Amino acid sequence: MAVNLRDSHRRIGRAAVALPLVALMAGCEMTVGNLSSRATDQWTHTYPIASDGRLEIVNTNGKIEIEGVEGSTVEVRAERIAKAATEAGARELLPRIVIKETIEPNHIRIETERMGGIMIGAGFEVRYFVKAPKNTIVRVTNTNGQVSATGMTGQLTVQTTNGGVNASNVTGEIDARTTNGGVTVDLAALTGKVSLETTNGGVTLIVPGDAKANLSASCRNGGISVSGLKLETTESSRRRLEGKLNGGGVDIDLRTTNGGIRVRSRTAPA
Repeated sequence: MAVNLRDSHRRIGRAAVALPLVALMAGCEMTVGNLSSRATDQWTHTYPIASDGRLEIVNTNGKIEIEGVEGSTVEVRAERIAKAATEAGARELLPRIVIKETIEPNHIRIETERMGGIMIGAGFEVRYFVKAPKNTIVRVTNTNGQVSATGMTGQLTVQTTNGGVNASNVTGEIDARTTNGGVTVDLAALTGKVSLETTNGGVTLIVPGDAKANLSASCRNGGISVSGLKLETTESSRRRLEGKLNGGGVDIDLRTTNGGIRVRSRTAPA
């Protein structure tokens, strides 16, 4: 029997292409097509929370903004955005964007449920705007989108993949990490451990001039600078810096792979 090698190669090629598509449909999201139309709606909820309460937000696509306020309630406003090639397609997709709530007196968890598979000619985004008591313990996990926080005094933990992290006028322990994006934190007071890390992006930490800390900073591609602060250096090179700010105190750990690191006082020039 004659065998057509060209046809065999084509069949093998088609099979090889099919395997990644199956993998994508099994556990990932991918958007294909022109998404020129959109449909939106608002999702707003208010929750009481204990004085030592924890707030957790998990998102897939879209930014997250958190503001510290007075009071004992958490206000969450989510803007759901469905994108498609046609208006009818966007309106049809909108109800499928599900926000899941887990509510306890001292723990509130808000999560955007994932849509598995390949989305041809469609996509979605959820933007969260949150007001929470200043001392709330906050944990944020995001995949594609930036995260910002302002005015919080409780422990703050942020992890995102594609997007920057920006925290201003915050105090308390902070742990912020991203893969693609910069990390900028402005501390009104240094009262707990600070750990900031990114892979592709710069790290900027702004602290009061009298902040007492043990500073450790390292990068692979980029420089490290400290300005407006009293620093006793124990190790210094282009890619690594260790020392004590104002005699030493809480630990500050700053790391990046591709990008620079800057530490400055709140009174130093930006």
